[in-house]
Amino acid sequence: MPTPDFIRGLRASIGHELLYLPGVSAVVFDDQDRVLLGRRADNGRWTIICGIPEPGEQPAAAVVREVEEETAVRCVPERIVLVRTLAPVTYPNDDKCQFVDVCFRCRAVGGEARVNDDESLDVGWYPLDALPEMEDFSLSRIKQALEDGPTWFEPIVEE
Repeated sequence: MPTPDFIRGLRASIGHELLYLPGVSAVVFDDQDRVLLGRRADNGRWTIICGIPEPGEQPAAAVVREVEEETAVRCVPERIVLVRTLAPVTYPNDDKCQFVDVCFRCRAVGGEARVNDDESLDVGWYPLDALPEMEDFSLSRIKQALEDGPTWFEPIVEE
C-alpha cells in the first residue's frame, strides 16, 4: 500500500521509529456470497481489502473509500467483525509500524471489480469454497465475517 502523505510527514520528523496507526479491512460479499479479494502489488499475495484512514476520517468511511479506490466496487458496511492490534511490522526501508485493525463485513452495492489503482495486481470475486492461498490475516477475518456472533476482540486477561 502506498504511504499516505501524512505518514511521510511524520517520518520526516521521527525517521524509522515505531508508528502506532489505525487500519481498516473489509470482508466484502456480493449477492452470490462471494468474497472480494485483491492480489497485492507489494508482495503478490491475495488478501481482503485493507488500508489506512486519513486523519479525522471515520473507520467506516475509510473502509468504503479503500474498497472503491482499490477495486472500483462500492460497498456499505454491515457490521464490525473484529478489532485487533496487530504485531509490529518492519518494512524493507526499515520503517516500523503497528496497526489497530478494525475489520468490517460489507455488502457490495455497485461497481465492477477491477484493478483500480497501483496497489493491486489483480482483483476478483471468489466463492468461499475456492479461495486462493491466503495468510491467516484474511482467512480468519472471512471466517469471523461469516458468523453472526458479536464483534471479536482479544479477551482481557486479569492477573
